[in-house]
Amino acid sequence: MAETRPHLPARESMDFDVVIVGAGPAGLAAAIRLKQLSPDISIVVVEKGSELGAHILSGAVIDPVGLDRLLPDWRDDKACPLKTKVADDRFYLLGATWSFRLPNAVLPKLMGNHGNFIGSLGDLVRWLGARAEALGVDIYPGFAAVEVLYGDDGEVRGIATGDMGIARDGHLKDSFVRGMELRGKYTLFAEGARGSLTKQLIATFGLDEGHEPQKFGIGLKELWQVEPARHKPGLVQHSFGWPLDGETGGGSFLYHFGEGLVSVGFVVHLNYKNPTLSPFDEFQRFKTHPLIAPTFEGGTRLSYGARAITEGGYQSVPTLSFPGGVLIGCAAGFVNVPRIKGSHNAILSGMLAAEHVTDALKAGRANDKIATYEEAWRASDIGRDLFKVRNAKPLWSKFGTYAGIALGGLDMWTNQLFGFSLFGTLKHDGADYESLTPLSAAHALTYGKPDGVRSFDKLSSVFISNTNHEEDQPVHLHLMDPSIPIEMNLPNYGEPARLYCPAGVYEVLYGNEAAKADPRFVINAQNCVHCKSCDIKDPAQNIVWLPPEGGGGPNYRGM
Repeated sequence: MAETRPHLPARESMDFDVVIVGAGPAGLAAAIRLKQLSPDISIVVVEKGSELGAHILSGAVIDPVGLDRLLPDWRDDKACPLKTKVADDRFYLLGATWSFRLPNAVLPKLMGNHGNFIGSLGDLVRWLGARAEALGVDIYPGFAAVEVLYGDDGEVRGIATGDMGIARDGHLKDSFVRGMELRGKYTLFAEGARGSLTKQLIATFGLDEGHEPQKFGIGLKELWQVEPARHKPGLVQHSFGWPLDGETGGGSFLYHFGEGLVSVGFVVHLNYKNPTLSPFDEFQRFKTHPLIAPTFEGGTRLSYGARAITEGGYQSVPTLSFPGGVLIGCAAGFVNVPRIKGSHNAILSGMLAAEHVTDALKAGRANDKIATYEEAWRASDIGRDLFKVRNAKPLWSKFGTYAGIALGGLDMWTNQLFGFSLFGTLKHDGADYESLTPLSAAHALTYGKPDGVRSFDKLSSVFISNTNHEEDQPVHLHLMDPSIPIEMNLPNYGEPARLYCPAGVYEVLYGNEAAKADPRFVINAQNCVHCKSCDIKDPAQNIVWLPPEGGGGPNYRGM
């Protein structure tokens, strides 16, 4: 029965065999595979971005194993955007003024990128969406899933999309449209890292019990058009070290593809300790390095974005099935951190879930637990991929960048050559929000003014992310306790939201700026690029990210 509220009309509802939340690689792969196995299955996919690919952000160097299994003809489809094969694979250690290239022979073979493709994951998602629609899948972009629907026994029965046309003060505008209930026999959650409904499901069903805490990074990326003489099609370049110190995990990528395009990005692990660190400004500093800067001489920055990345790996994957649904893709935590790759596992997980859901539907089942999917993933290629690298992240966190990477490399070699680890399976160091040291004990980091040529400020960067939100709507960034930013976070940590947010959403303004008196916490929600860093890193876990009105947020192009 559709939900009613005293001041809102009842929702209309639609019934499907399968409801999928999120039109990324995992969600679309699941939809395609379901139709391949049983064309009569009714499927709906909802996507909060204004169009397919609008919120997709990745490097991306793509391992084609998932595409090869899902759509074996993809190489012959001229509309498929993956055209650039990896031709040169480089890995560097950086100091402030120097660089050292690690010989490829010393790197674990699984770290190699030859045979992979460079491209835009957003463009690939648009292509996958067209393939899904051709099979009869209903896809609705611009509709945010905001609520899980439960049955009488607590089983998942589908989702509800958000209302549109509610003013910030709560009154219904003339444009008000009530959300829809999309009900299904099974619901697949493919929201990506730190999805708002996924977070609720993990809490409701205790899916994280018996597993290590999920770990995250913040990935920042720009897309550039570079001068022809500086373009090296097929070059894949990664680095670690400067500008981060030895205690702070992270690294960079630089990918040349297409017609003069370069993707440049920087990842900072969100278990960093220094509350004065700004991932955005570290990224801008990185581009000034002597090894990196020449690439962008005479170039044009086309786009910017940021997104949280799941980094916990094998031991942090929660229980994936629950009555009425499953988690897939980055919502499940299937990123291979050392490889900086997750799209191949996202596609494979969508396919795996689709196969087990199809079996359940053919058996006449509905809204029960797909236990076979839970049992299958660790024995699948996904499990084997993650198991080999399960200790890379905890070793890095425990021993720092240099010793941690060396030990992680040794561990990956022993896993590859002998099928075992000297370390067993290591635990993580707690949740990322617990890692900050007090401001009084931190070495204060300072950042220079951007030059507007290679380095830029946050607001000009948000502008080219094409971020837009309906301004007269409820703020989608909720403070559990409005007093905490000023009374606790500011004196203890300098209010780190000002710095870990890569979009200038959070500010501390003073009634008397000179005396730093009368501070107040300001949320510029219209700037939000939906990276979810605030939901993850806030030391008090006081900020809750919820979906804004459907279609809001960034509209990435070529990212």
